[in-house]
Amino acid sequence: MIRKKSRREESLDHAELARLLPAPGDPHLSLDRHLVLEEHLMNEIRRTEPASVPSHRPARRALLIGVPATAAALAGALWLTPLTTSGSSDTATPTPPPVEAPIVRIEPGSTAQLAATVERIAAAASVDDTHEPDPDQYIYVKSKVSYLTVSHTDTDRSKTLVQPPHIREVWLSPDGKQGWLEEPGYRSEGGVTLDSDTERDVNSPSYDYLKTLPTDPDALLKKIYEETEGRGNSPDQQAFTTVGDLLDEQLAPAKLNAALYRAAARIPGVVVVEHVKDAAGREGIALARVDQQSGDRTEWIFDRRTYAYLGSRAVQVKEANGIKPGTVLENTAVLERAVVDAQKQRPGAQGTAT
Repeated sequence: MIRKKSRREESLDHAELARLLPAPGDPHLSLDRHLVLEEHLMNEIRRTEPASVPSHRPARRALLIGVPATAAALAGALWLTPLTTSGSSDTATPTPPPVEAPIVRIEPGSTAQLAATVERIAAAASVDDTHEPDPDQYIYVKSKVSYLTVSHTDTDRSKTLVQPPHIREVWLSPDGKQGWLEEPGYRSEGGVTLDSDTERDVNSPSYDYLKTLPTDPDALLKKIYEETEGRGNSPDQQAFTTVGDLLDEQLAPAKLNAALYRAAARIPGVVVVEHVKDAAGREGIALARVDQQSGDRTEWIFDRRTYAYLGSRAVQVKEANGIKPGTVLENTAVLERAVVDAQKQRPGAQGTAT
């Protein structure tokens, strides 16, 4: 009887194996298919998640970053790593497809004119004529925004995708307990409530809370450092981020606004960037700081003539996670900020929005 050799005794080199086995298929998904599966997955998650109160503004790096799809495609599914849960909830209006992120030239920042620039910005903020809201009124902010959607897909790791610039409107009561958000295509049709009984602090402030903060820059900065301690970033970057979060979708008393800028100038690493554009295409001057962990630079943009706040931008300055330097990850523009008499009412309009 002839015995067959066991598998352990058999020996085939890699080249011979390659000749014997069929050619492997291509497991990569097209970008379009990737985005379709992404949207389907998020819809399934939304159906099963309990309802939650959305934050007043999208967190940095909102939405999703894609992960390599090779193994998932072989299993017939696409897995994504969510960064935050600030995407849309069920909506009757389709979410616009993401677009490739703009690439800009990275202009170096400088501290040479930092003190003088901050003083001009603070002086402009201190004479802001937006009146203090009454308890039954609302703070209204209309913005044009674009946030990161996907850093890359497995089929094209060179592309970073962002939301197309779109309008976002927020109404907030002075005590922060009532609010409304409208962001067509990214939130439920007609808007979502921002009602909340959360205790207010510098990370989730209301207008009434902001009135209690010190207007001495050193005392204010000390409080910000204390209340943001251990928030997951370096203390300096977390303090800078916290000040920036107060600028877009909130109203602060004029003296506090001036103190915030003077406090921010005391944070190590803050520089002036001479030429920056907001989401509405308006060019201005910026106060900026690089996040050493993520490699992107957050820029607060001000009108070059009046030094009024225009919006913000985040630009990758050091390659990280496959994102090229110069990629604009986030861009906002404050188009209107006012005090109105009712939730959903727009400035100059009679009655409320429908």
